[in-house]
Amino acid sequence: MPMTGRNVLFVLCVAAVWPLVFHLFGLYELSRIRQPKAEAIRVLAATSTGTILASAFLLTGETAIISTLVRFWLASLTLCLVFRTARRALEPVHHRQPRRALIIGTGDLARRAYEDIRFRGTHRYEVVAFLDDALSDDCWRDGAPNPVEPLDQLEQMLMRDVIDEVVVALPIKSRYDRIQHVISVCERAGVQARYAADMFTHTVAFPTYDLRGFVAMQVAPDGPRLLIKRAIDIAGASVALLALSPVMLIVAAAIKLTSPGPVVFTQPRAGLGRRPFRMYKFRSMSADADRLQAALEERNEARGPVFKIRNDPRITPLGRFLRKSSIDELPQLWNVLVGDMSLVGPRPLPWRDVERITRPSDMRRFSMPPGITCLWQVQGRSNLDFERWVELDLEYIDRWSLATDAQILIKTLPAVLSGNGAT
Repeated sequence: MPMTGRNVLFVLCVAAVWPLVFHLFGLYELSRIRQPKAEAIRVLAATSTGTILASAFLLTGETAIISTLVRFWLASLTLCLVFRTARRALEPVHHRQPRRALIIGTGDLARRAYEDIRFRGTHRYEVVAFLDDALSDDCWRDGAPNPVEPLDQLEQMLMRDVIDEVVVALPIKSRYDRIQHVISVCERAGVQARYAADMFTHTVAFPTYDLRGFVAMQVAPDGPRLLIKRAIDIAGASVALLALSPVMLIVAAAIKLTSPGPVVFTQPRAGLGRRPFRMYKFRSMSADADRLQAALEERNEARGPVFKIRNDPRITPLGRFLRKSSIDELPQLWNVLVGDMSLVGPRPLPWRDVERITRPSDMRRFSMPPGITCLWQVQGRSNLDFERWVELDLEYIDRWSLATDAQILIKTLPAVLSGNGAT
């Protein structure tokens, strides 16, 4: 289009209207769009509507202008679909899964919370169970739609099940002590709690209710900084995989030539919120290492739920070097790329260790994505006992910043080169 005053004004109007159209079609509220097909239909409708509105500003029907609008519509539609498809592909796996929630209470507030989650479809939530001391028959005449558990089972459920949020839907005036107890339990276990902001009785005035009407008690960092952390993870893992691919190919060949079994060892680990994922490592032990571990339990040298043997007989000669140099961890860059892990975060534990944790406060280490390196790995690695591991993990979560991640990454290389604490 020629650079005229009218055309400049036209472009400015389009730039102002375009985001409003996308907002009206719900394209900025990603939690409402669950399926790629539904998102593509909304993008098609929004770009078409925006282009039609843009054409209304034109005072001429010249063919050149119409051609420009058609090209603009095609380019906008294509770029939006490509960008949003890439976003879905790079989104961490746990973000694509519904958030598992417990609702505390069975009264009117609990019913409204359940209906908001179940029927409005504005949040990707799955209600696991209701917890209350007694079922409120007034609100659940046909029975509660989910299991109702005693409230004193909350701590055990937070330790046993994957729970992302606890929605406290008890009347604050009469159940204050129970609400305080629930929030304390959630804080210890590292699970976000929400309680109602609607604390007062009313006659004519009424609150507009949805889950955003609840006050969230955060137990881990949140907000735009985590998006930056994720972008750094994607960029760092991509560059590292490309740069280290020759080394990884040489290591893979060496493993294959020196011992029978697969090159890459995979093991279920506990990720964010204790969601299971498969972690990848170069195999540094014999192929039947998992089967042999039960026979070695009595030789465990670590205190607490973890398993460590300084001279583990299952480790191959090459594997000892790989573990000492941490080269065996390189395949975890793929875990970082797909979003199961981060470059920096608490180390992911095997399920054998997780199931032996007895203190609810230790579970808070699962409120951040697990990482390839962490604070305790640059302060002694395996020389530290489990209690100190957890202390440093919680210190990392409570004081987390992008600068902290940068400092840990910078300190990781000297720690790896020194080999201090590696087993």
